[in-house]
Amino acid sequence: MPPALGIIADDFTGAVMVAGMLEGRGLCCPVLFRPDAGADLAGADLAGAGALVAAARSRTVAVAEAMAEVAGWHDALVAAGCGRVAYKACASFDSTAEGNIGPAADLLAARAGRRPVLMGAGFPRFGATVHQGYLFYRNRLVSESIKRLDPLTPMEDPDLVRFLGRQSPHRVALVGHAVLRQGVRAAGEALAALAADGAGHVLFDASDDGDVAVTAELAARLDLPVVASDPLIVELAVRLAEAVEVPRPCPAPGPVAVLAGSTGPVVMGQLAALGHPVLVLDLLDARGVEGVVAEALDWAGRQGGSFAVSTATGAEGLARTQAALGAAGAARRAETLLGRVAAGLHGRGLRRFAVAGGETSGAVVAALGAGAARALPEGRIGLGECLADADGPLWLFLKPGKLGSEDVLQRAILHGEGRGA
Repeated sequence: MPPALGIIADDFTGAVMVAGMLEGRGLCCPVLFRPDAGADLAGADLAGAGALVAAARSRTVAVAEAMAEVAGWHDALVAAGCGRVAYKACASFDSTAEGNIGPAADLLAARAGRRPVLMGAGFPRFGATVHQGYLFYRNRLVSESIKRLDPLTPMEDPDLVRFLGRQSPHRVALVGHAVLRQGVRAAGEALAALAADGAGHVLFDASDDGDVAVTAELAARLDLPVVASDPLIVELAVRLAEAVEVPRPCPAPGPVAVLAGSTGPVVMGQLAALGHPVLVLDLLDARGVEGVVAEALDWAGRQGGSFAVSTATGAEGLARTQAALGAAGAARRAETLLGRVAAGLHGRGLRRFAVAGGETSGAVVAALGAGAARALPEGRIGLGECLADADGPLWLFLKPGKLGSEDVLQRAILHGEGRGA
């Protein structure tokens, strides 16, 4: 049977996390890092795959560039035999007023030839909820949370109906918690009424896991486009696909290189708790990319075990680099540096990497040359582990920059070295 669902994830960390959740639910769910990797996995490697996850880099780039990538991934997943295609955004629907969630929804609707698009943000398990269309993050309106400070996608408007309405010419409507708690039939009737009234997109509350379950059951019954965060995507996939056990190869343990490109207090605290050598790269170093990368590789070669290379900085350093390079320019410089460092370390034989930051993860995986991976179910260090191949087996732990306990990177090193967590 071909994969029942193709999932386009808006960044690499989200792709591996949702695949890991599906693997934990018994589905074989390969992660594709390049559109041509689906062809590489044809035949035996796709046998038993209930879903495929495409790791895109569409969250923060310009709308036109993002939609070109989403369109390419859509075609690749359809060519791989996926019965349906959905777009997975992060739980807090991080985006700008221009996109890229609304444009992705419009693209999927155009390809499917059907509306409305079913949309669902939030992840109740991790404190991201949507109630009456308002997004909460860790029990606060997203506009009052740490998400308002994101350097590329600051979430300053908690009203998702209004916020998403700025990203699409099609009207956004809401099915709220009061309807969802009445069950699938009531939710379906509400959806039908909104569609008859001309709604192009319908957002569903995620006040709790019950809301998500009802929405997923409705989505499974209706062949409509879906744009949603992790829990709705996972629940939809397990309703569409069959569980099949497919073995995963596992490389031998060894030293781990931590590469941290995220900014802010979360990753700074995680690096401070690391207990291993940390080299901090200056994005404005006058020696340029070549000189900074060369120094980093020389420094890494002198370490006797696991270590970290980081571009993470506090508020003052972030302001300095963004003033010189712009917000997007600073982010791209960090990705370039850490990607080049990763490639150099890989060339010297390193095969285990823990990466902090969604965009950084995309840059590192691309630099390593991995085409596809199998995610591991949630384990001692949570979600984000995967096994890939790039001229030999790779162990990767891809972590969103603003998630995880203070000691998660330290535990990832212990786990990657084969010493537990």
